[in-house]
Amino acid sequence: MRSLFLALAALYAAFGLTPLSAQPLTPADRAEIVANSATLLTNRYVDEAVGIELAQQLPTAAEQWKDIEDPAEFAQAMTAWLRERSNDGHLGLSYSEAAIAADGETTFSVAEMEKWYGPHLNHGVEKIERLEGNVMLLDLRVFPPPSMAADVIAAAMTVVAQGDALIIDLRKNGGGAETANLVTGYLLDEGEQPLTGTYDRPSDEHRASVSPVWVPGRRFGSSKPLYILTSRRTFSAAEALAYNLQSLGRATIVGEVTGGGAHPFEYRRVHRHFALDLPEGRSINPITGSNWQGVGVQPDVAVSAEAALETALALAQEAIGEGQSSN
Repeated sequence: MRSLFLALAALYAAFGLTPLSAQPLTPADRAEIVANSATLLTNRYVDEAVGIELAQQLPTAAEQWKDIEDPAEFAQAMTAWLRERSNDGHLGLSYSEAAIAADGETTFSVAEMEKWYGPHLNHGVEKIERLEGNVMLLDLRVFPPPSMAADVIAAAMTVVAQGDALIIDLRKNGGGAETANLVTGYLLDEGEQPLTGTYDRPSDEHRASVSPVWVPGRRFGSSKPLYILTSRRTFSAAEALAYNLQSLGRATIVGEVTGGGAHPFEYRRVHRHFALDLPEGRSINPITGSNWQGVGVQPDVAVSAEAALETALALAQEAIGEGQSSN
C-alpha cells in the first residue's frame, strides 16, 4: 500500500545525514516550517484531538530549536519531539536537499530510489538459505516498490516454495512498499483473503485490501509450516505482513514485539526544502477490527530477537517431523 511506504527522505532525519550543500536555516525558514506543520496537524492528522494538541504546542516547543541552522539537525530535532508527544513512529519532518515542488507533490529521484531499494541491496532480499530438514530461510530487509523489483520478490518466493517449512526473517526490516502484500499471495492457496485496509481522515474514506488472486512463479501455499521472525526494529509494512498472516491464522510469529507503526502517512510540503511525514489514516484489519499502532505485533512465541531463528527452526523441524509421522 502507498500508505505503508518507507519514507525515503525521512531517513535523512532518522540517521542524521546532512547533505554537503545544505544551506543554513533562517528564522523565517523555521517560522514557515512550524506554522505550516501546525496547520497540517490540525486539519489532517489521523487523530484530530492529538493533531490539535500538537499544533498548539509546536510554536512553544520550536523555541528550543531557534538556534539550529543545520537543516538536517532541525528536522531530526522536530521529528524527535513529534514522535515523543504522539507516540507515532511515522510522524516526522524530512529535509530534502532538492527543492520540493510548490504543488506539494514530491517525487524521489532514481538515485534516491536506488539508494534505499536498489540492486546493491538485492532489492531487500538479504539471504535465502536451505536449513536442515528442508526448512527454507528468507531474510527480507526492505520491501521495494513493485515497479522496481516485484520480479525479484517473486523469484525469491519461488525459490523458497520448495521448502517443507518456511521462516521469513523480518527482524531488520523497517518497512517499504506494496511488495509486502504481494508476498502474502505466495503463502496462501487462494487469493482475495482479507488484509489490512485503511481509513483516510481527510477524505473520510475506507479502502479495503486483499491478497493477490494470482502471483507469478510457485506458491509456498497455505498448508506448510510458516514462521515470521520479529524484533523491535520490525516496522511499518513489515509489521503489516506479520499482522496480516497472524490474523489469518497462517503464520506463527516468533521473536519480540514490533515497533508499532500502523498509521498510513503522506509526504506534505511545509517549506521548499522540508516536508511533514504526516499520518492521515488508520490501518484497520477486517478480521481483528484493529491494528498494531503503538502496541506492535505481539509474538506467538516470545523470545529475544537473537534467539528467534533458533527457536523457529526447532519449531519448524518438529512440525515437519509430526507431519511425516502422520502420513
